[in-house]
Amino acid sequence: MRPESPTFSPLYRQIKKLMVNSLQSAEWRPGQAIPSEQELALRFNVSQGTVRKAIDELAAENLLVRKQGKGTFVASHNDPRSMFRFLRLVPTDGELVHPQSVPLDCWKAKAGNEAARMLGIELGAPVIILRRTLRFSGKPVVVDEIYLPGEIFQGLTMEVLQGEQGSLYGLFEARFGVRMIRAEEHIRAVAADRMVSETLGVSEGTPLLSVERVTYTYGDRPVEWRRGLYCTAEHYYLNELS
Repeated sequence: MRPESPTFSPLYRQIKKLMVNSLQSAEWRPGQAIPSEQELALRFNVSQGTVRKAIDELAAENLLVRKQGKGTFVASHNDPRSMFRFLRLVPTDGELVHPQSVPLDCWKAKAGNEAARMLGIELGAPVIILRRTLRFSGKPVVVDEIYLPGEIFQGLTMEVLQGEQGSLYGLFEARFGVRMIRAEEHIRAVAADRMVSETLGVSEGTPLLSVERVTYTYGDRPVEWRRGLYCTAEHYYLNELS
């Protein structure tokens, strides 16, 4: 049997990895313009075409954003265009409305078995748990219970949450330097219990969507585990496949 030949990553993928390192180390911050293709080609001693291919992949993965006539920027959760990337709930009338995040509770705890497994942390490690609703046009439609690693989100309090006007991911990015890159979700149908029915203003037993999500930052590190309940009386969950 012939020995396997070593495999090598294409040059543009190597440049892509170096650029991700710059993103992860916060050399290039969210919303900030990155160096031009020419500058990056000189820095990495490669052609501009190689740099362009690396940027194309990073843009396709929503890590970078090309702006016509302005250059290439680090993607940010504070960009209005990113609002519905992680929120796939759409009104049945088709009109997208920016929801209001309303915090209900925020407290410190120790990670139980499930939270430790989902977040990749030690059993008993500190976590921060928060509950909030998302209101569309003033009406509560989503209630979330969110678990965060306490080591990363030190200083997150109810006061901080109440003082934030933007998105939760925008807050995590700006205040804690944590950028949410991708997420995995599990969706199933459930019935509203008494507490959730009161929070969402629906009858007990109303069908809801249960959306469980684990969200990852650079290096495929899990940094959020959430369980959300969605009322779909006037909304539906949109997932585009391509």
